[in-house]
Amino acid sequence: MSSRSVSLTSTFLLLAAGGAAACDNDEYVDQGFYCADENGVIVDEDYCDDDYNGGGGGLGFFIWHSTSYRSGYPVGTRLPAGGSKFAYNDAAARSKFGLPSSGRISNGTIKSSVVGKGGSGNSKSSSKSGG
Repeated sequence: MSSRSVSLTSTFLLLAAGGAAACDNDEYVDQGFYCADENGVIVDEDYCDDDYNGGGGGLGFFIWHSTSYRSGYPVGTRLPAGGSKFAYNDAAARSKFGLPSSGRISNGTIKSSVVGKGGSGNSKSSSKSGG
């Protein structure tokens, strides 16, 4: 085969493989959730539980969400830039992400949802607590 033919064949195969990988990556988006203060510093997940009876619970605490968070960040860690937050007791926001409408959410909870679907669309979920 000529070098031009080999080059075109290689280019086509690389483009085809890249397109297939892109489709696979777009099917599911992992979303991470943490209980944190308004500055994005992870706090004990009990503070984001509307049933919590301890001191300071719920005051200035949020559930932080991002597709780039991973599980395992310990309490006291500042979350990476990006992401968004919503009030820990916002039932509508919780439902939007497929979370329970009230109660405790473990720090580092990872939810996967189908891109482009309405509702929770979660196909898998796991709850992992940070150290």
